Amino acid sequence: MARIASPGLTSVPDTSREQALLRAGFAPIAGVDEAGRGPLAGPVVAAAVILDLGHVPAGLADSKLLKPARREELYETILASADVAVACVSAARIDATDIRKASLEAMRMALAALVRRPAFILVDGRDLPPWDGPGEAIIKGDRRVASIAAASIVAKVTRDRLMARLGQTYPAYGFDRHAGYPTALHRAALAQIGPCPFHRMTFGTVAICDEKD
Repeated sequence: MARIASPGLTSVPDTSREQALLRAGFAPIAGVDEAGRGPLAGPVVAAAVILDLGHVPAGLADSKLLKPARREELYETILASADVAVACVSAARIDATDIRKASLEAMRMALAALVRRPAFILVDGRDLPPWDGPGEAIIKGDRRVASIAAASIVAKVTRDRLMARLGQTYPAYGFDRHAGYPTALHRAALAQIGPCPFHRMTFGTVAICDEKD
């Protein structure tokens, strides 16, 4: 299993890595990414995507660089043209372990949920999830590798939708506006009313507010 750094970034993710792996005899190939490492509330969500390399959606990019409407469009296109699986690890489980372990567990679960077992995985970041096959962990992979970019979009849109629904149950926190990230609005709500059951109690600001209660 290889872990590689990226000395430079291409402006647009492409399929050159996937094509090289195909020529080496690996198929299918899954891209893996997560969303939600930094928020104070909600789950971490991972997606695994096996692209049809003959029909790659145009405009794939790191989900953080896309406007919400464009992310939604690409999300629907990816689901219609690729094999996709998504998994979540809850805030409670994040607190019981740590965010790194929880993120890797979500990736493992997403890979396990794919209908086809990948022959090779390409993962955004520095670490591979628990996996008994070959793979590469690629720093800034969501800006370099098409299948990882697709996974980043699926994970981000899935998580944003989950947080919007959670915002209907707990409207005071504004989850539909910031998806649980530590914005000024979110911090003010925590200071005023304290955390809800979906907050990550071991995360700095939340822990401080919880101690005050």
